[in-house]
Amino acid sequence: MHGYSGDKQAYLTRLRRIEGQIRGLQRMVEEDSYCIDVLTQVSAATRALQAVALGLLEDHIAHCVADAINTGGPEAQEKVKEASAAIARLVKS
Repeated sequence: MHGYSGDKQAYLTRLRRIEGQIRGLQRMVEEDSYCIDVLTQVSAATRALQAVALGLLEDHIAHCVADAINTGGPEAQEKVKEASAAIARLVKS
């Protein structure tokens, strides 16, 4: 079971909302909307995706990493490395 399983429906709802934002962006470009208005909406969609990513990361650390550490062994180190790599990817974006 994944760390986000308990919040799966909330994540799906948020992702569907973001999907709607992206469709709105496509319409804005098709309709030749003002550049700054499009950029403002891109920024909003980006922030929404970042919020989802941070929530997933928090769930991963709280469940997957914590469980692996409690169990011990090589899997614990692997989960910590995975989490560190995910954090690095988020920081770069």
